[in-house]
Order: sequence, then C-alpha cells, then structure tokens
Amino acid sequence: MSDCKGARERLLDSIRGRLLAPQQAEVDSHLATCAECRRIFERERALERAVAERPRYALPESLRAKLTARVNPQKNEPRWARRLAFAAPVLAAAALALFVAHSWATPNPALVAEAVNDHLRVVYAEHPIEIESGGIHQVKPWFTGRLDFAPPISFSGDDEFPLVGGAVGLFVDRKAATFVFKHRLHTVSLFVFRSEGLPFPAHTDTAVGSARGASVTSRGFHLLFWREGDLGYALVSDVDASALARLAAKVAAH
Repeated sequence: MSDCKGARERLLDSIRGRLLAPQQAEVDSHLATCAECRRIFERERALERAVAERPRYALPESLRAKLTARVNPQKNEPRWARRLAFAAPVLAAAALALFVAHSWATPNPALVAEAVNDHLRVVYAEHPIEIESGGIHQVKPWFTGRLDFAPPISFSGDDEFPLVGGAVGLFVDRKAATFVFKHRLHTVSLFVFRSEGLPFPAHTDTAVGSARGASVTSRGFHLLFWREGDLGYALVSDVDASALARLAAKVAAH
C-alpha cells in the first residue's frame, strides 16, 4: 500500500481492530513512512479513546427494582398482570415490526452512530481544527491536496453561526472535510464526504436548498443528512433541530 488514500480509508478499521493481519501490516508499513497519515492516525486514535472513556451512568436502584419486578413477577400477582405477561411477546413483536418499518425510512443506525461519534471527537479534542477561520476563502483552499474531492462550501458563517475553522477527518471508511461552527455556546459539526456506498435514507423530511434532507435525533444530538451529486453532508449538534435546519439552509444557499 503506497498511497495515502488507501491507507486512510482503513485507519478507523485499524484503530478499532477490524483489519486482518495482512491489511494491518500494510497500514503499519504506510504509517511508518508517511508523517501526515501518522498524524491523522494518532489524532483519531486519541479521540476514539476519549469517546470510549466518556462517563457512563449506572441505572438507579429504584428503576432497577421496578424493571426486575416486571421481568420476574411474583406468584401472587393479579390475574390481569399474568395475562399481560402472556401478551407481552405479541406486543413486543408488534413493536419490533413498527421499529423495523420506521428504520427503513430513517438514516441507517451505523451512519447515525458514526456522525455522532465524529462530532464527539470534535467536541472532546483539545485542538479540533487544523485551520482557523479567516473566512471560507481561507478555510476552503486549505483542503486542496488533503482530500480527494473539493468540498463545495461557500458559507463563511455569520453572527448566528460563526465559522470557527476546519480539519480533515474520517467518516466511516473515507476522508471527510470537517467544518466547525458555533451557535452561542454550542458546537456544530458539518461533515462533507463522498457518498457512494453509504446507506442514505430514501425518506426525507427537511428542505435543504434544492435538496432534501433526513433529520434524526440520537443520544440527545440532532442530525441532518442530505446528499448533492456524489457528496454527502451530515450536520450534528445539540442545538435544537430548527437551528440545525437554518444552518443547513445557509450552507446550501451559498
């Protein structure tokens, strides 16, 4: 493996231990000779660890007791409760069917998880940007030679959504342009990446310029996905969904 493109498409899989031994050896060999890929690898590995080590909260004992009582009912429970227990599998199957039907119309869970984790990498990073914003005409040219596509972003930010800067990141198995905006005290990440092979949803519910986007909420974050041509876009933040839609409209309008 002699090219940076092939190596960087495997960096996240390497970090997460998903590569076979021959593939891992190729990545290791490339990282040993390419300083820029090694820098991206080390940054992504540190951020991956930060995401994995985020605080986890135990289930409250009162809630645990209630759930245990429902799963293991006492023998003297009322007749209606026993009937409900027999009906539970049927209800669960119906709920699963509704969930599956709904999931076909929403962004793929893996795509959502990737976008949220990539946003957390931006939030947790001590230095999340590689090029500080002096306007989009300073940030956008910086990506030249660092990506295998040109991100068609012209929005320089405004008073509501100032542009902080940009960085090269990884989205699933490919490089992505990362643009970081602010909205009051909130951080907003915009990821632009090649869309081929990714499971974008067929159902869309939000207008994004001349395109249509799909909105979803996960782990308290709002996300908006859309696609134009062969590029995909993902906006992620803990701002409210209407603010995210306004920023998407501004990005698409420029």
